This record gives sequence, structure tokens and C-alpha cells, in this order.
Amino acid sequence: MTVTHNAGVATETGIIRMDAGKSDIAQLKKLVRSGSRIFNEQFEEESHLDRIIPKPWGYEYRAYVDDFFDLWSLRIDAPHGTSVHVHPRKLTYLLCLGGQGVTSGLRREDIRIGAGSILRIAPGAFHGTRNAGDEPLELIEVEVPRNKFDLIRLQDDYNRVGTAYESESVEQPQNAMRVVRSFPNARMRRQSPDRRFRFELRTGTDIFYRRRKEDLFHIPLCVSGVVESDVEILTGRPAEIQRPQTERQYLSVSRNL
Repeated sequence: MTVTHNAGVATETGIIRMDAGKSDIAQLKKLVRSGSRIFNEQFEEESHLDRIIPKPWGYEYRAYVDDFFDLWSLRIDAPHGTSVHVHPRKLTYLLCLGGQGVTSGLRREDIRIGAGSILRIAPGAFHGTRNAGDEPLELIEVEVPRNKFDLIRLQDDYNRVGTAYESESVEQPQNAMRVVRSFPNARMRRQSPDRRFRFELRTGTDIFYRRRKEDLFHIPLCVSGVVESDVEILTGRPAEIQRPQTERQYLSVSRNL
């Protein structure tokens, strides 16, 4: 049995949950009635999303995308943090690759995150993440279903409340998104801009028989995870007993050694 709590308590599987409560719903209603809008990503027209997006707190970039999954890597510099914002329509997972951070919602409890942490943020749950250490906070953000413009900012240190998602981007030609021919409408990067992390498509069979010390997370790219709003993310920690589904394809995130 999985034990959960709305305020951000870890489950038996080690995943921390943030679910939308009455205060989240009330705040979302207030913002919508005051004129805040939720937009839709036009898949074939928003080419700037495939480049690196500068942020006042650091930068973010796509690691993998298809018609259902959108995986972003975030680098939050010390002592900065994201806005307190909400995704009304999509489920989000935050996977911590390194650094120390704090994720907060509309309640008083702060959730401390560090390397290996998995945080599940339900649609409609307001949240913001701040770097709480001296080193960059590195995160993978798993978003399903794909819609980068499903965003309303409530509070922000950089005067972005009420603004849409950023339209500026920069290119890194040697590490551009590439087409994944074996996956319908999919694109991905090989590695992070600073070359610290690597992204690979692997089968469950390969992950099971070829466990590697540099592996950090394995994210299943299956439609059932989108439909059921439950993505069974595996960690690369050897002490954890997790058996990948052999018939599934995973996006593996690992350190470059």
C-alpha cells in the first residue's frame, strides 16, 4: 500500500507528493477570474522551445519530447528560485540530479530536495523551487501531457507575474535536439549543455541486465503513464529493488564519467 499526504510527505516508494488542496483551487479560481490565461503549445510552431531557454535564475532546456511526454532539465543557480506557479492541466515530476533545494506550495511546509529526490506535483498544485545550497541545483522536470504553456505565475522575484512563458532562446548547435526515428514525433538531446549529464533511450531489458553506477533515473515513455497520471520512475541507486518493465522504453539520465 502506498501512503500519501497532501502536504508533501514521502510515500513508501520514496516519492514525495504535492496534491492540489482547497487553497490551491481557490487561488486558481481567483487568478482566472482576474484575467489570467492558460495557453496551448502549438507543437509545429514553437521551435524556440527546442533551444536553451535563459531564465533569471539560470536556464532550462528540453532533454526529450514527443506528443505526450516533455522532459526538461533545469539549472537553478544559488541563491535563486523559480516563481510560485501552477500547471492546471498537467502532471509534473521533479527529479533532483544534484544540489540542494526547497520546494514550497501554498501551505507552510517546505519540502527539502537533494540528489535522488522524486517529487510528484499534481495538476493544480502551486509550487516553487529555490536553491538552498552553494552549488547549482540540477533538476529534471517530467511533464505529462505535453503543454509548455500550461502555466500561471502567482509570485515571482523577477517581475514575471501575469506573463506568459519565455519567448527568448539561445542555440547550442553542437548539442541540438535530434529526431528519434524509432519513436513517433520524438526529439532528444544527447547530453546537457555543460556535458555533466547524458540522455539515452534504453529498453527495460537493457537497464535490468546492464546496471551502471553512473545511472541516476529511468523514465518510462509509455502512454499508460499519461492516461493514468502515474509515471513509474526508477532510480539508478543499486540499493533499491526496482525491476524495469522489459517491454518498455525508458529515457535514462546518467552522469558523464
